[in-house]
Amino acid sequence: MTILIRQAQIIDPSSPYHLTRQDIWIRDGRISQIGGGSATADKVVETAGHCVSPGWVDIFSHFCDPGLEHKETLESGMQAAAAGGYTEVMVLPNTQPVISGKSQVEYIVQKTKDHAVRVHPLGAVSKQAEGKDLAEMYDMHAAGAIAFTDGLRPVQSAGLLLKALQYVKSLGVPIIQLPDDESVGRHGLVNEGIVSTRLGIPGKPALAEEILVQRDIQLAAYTGSKLHLTGVTTPRSLELVAAARQAGIDVTCSVSPAHLFFCDEDLQGYDTNLKLVPPLRTAADRAALRQAVLDGTVDCIASHHLPHEYDSKTCEFEYAKPGMIGLETAYGVTGAALGKDLTPERWVELVCHRPRNIFGLPVPVVEVGAEANLTLFHPSHTHTFTADRIRSRSHNTAFTGRELPGRVTGIIRNQFLIQNN
Repeated sequence: MTILIRQAQIIDPSSPYHLTRQDIWIRDGRISQIGGGSATADKVVETAGHCVSPGWVDIFSHFCDPGLEHKETLESGMQAAAAGGYTEVMVLPNTQPVISGKSQVEYIVQKTKDHAVRVHPLGAVSKQAEGKDLAEMYDMHAAGAIAFTDGLRPVQSAGLLLKALQYVKSLGVPIIQLPDDESVGRHGLVNEGIVSTRLGIPGKPALAEEILVQRDIQLAAYTGSKLHLTGVTTPRSLELVAAARQAGIDVTCSVSPAHLFFCDEDLQGYDTNLKLVPPLRTAADRAALRQAVLDGTVDCIASHHLPHEYDSKTCEFEYAKPGMIGLETAYGVTGAALGKDLTPERWVELVCHRPRNIFGLPVPVVEVGAEANLTLFHPSHTHTFTADRIRSRSHNTAFTGRELPGRVTGIIRNQFLIQNN
């Protein structure tokens, strides 16, 4: 099959065609021609003013399969990823059973191999993500696990994490931590501060995050291993990451679009969709996150796609499960938070080049002969995100009905083409 992308602006600093507007022909899954010519095509993709970049990658999504398919399935998760412009997604191990052995990794790999979106399993650091004993990381890596994390249950034991960091050093892959010392503000539901006091909701202090950030950086320095901190939300955490880099420690970090857009003041209406992990911080914290994304302190954007069925969110705030779906809105929400300061080039760096460099994935290039791995998007279009557009099985999002800047028009990977309406 031949696909023609007509007159798209190429956003790829590694490509000789960067920032030029070209016709791109894809034949049998590879870019066969860029610019010129009059070759015919089986399918033509044409939207005035659109852009094409190497395919986007998300590093922290929960597809809930196996065991929690009432929230999300691998199939619905991949559909949501494609709708959001992602050609590759790393999925959390917090399933039932937990992805803590070779067979669970193979299940994910085999079940998703024939789809436009490539799914990379993240193996658990500890058995059943219980934080007690190391999981079979070598076997999982051989089976296809791209990195390791206990996901939504960050490793609390310094000794266990130390062993894990030493173990993965020979594999050359990172450990991902969602920094949260669970012994600090154990019952906190939102950020501890003026808003939590006013709302009468138990608060979780920023200190819970910062303690684990500092500890984990020290462990990474001791072992010389790779550490990625996701869901960073405070200025102090950002300072610790920046200082660690200056000291030559191999630590990287990511933030979620929801934390760039909302702050704890948005909780006044007790919207359970805004009950997140980590919690929304103050407006000042949010401003620091935005600046860190623009100045390069933040390495990449992680959607923190966390689906929940209706009953887990339509209840009292205290009993609602934390999390929000995020794959389909990540581009628009980040653009809404950062405005015109977020250039297409910076966005592609955040969701394409840096995550692949961090996790050792090949970086696709828009050039003749390359395998097609592309995202099509329109920076100047706006769209209203409506419930009927949601491809995830769950609808737990605070962005329904909001007008968002930018629009993803489709993805192409190998011989697959998925276009958004």
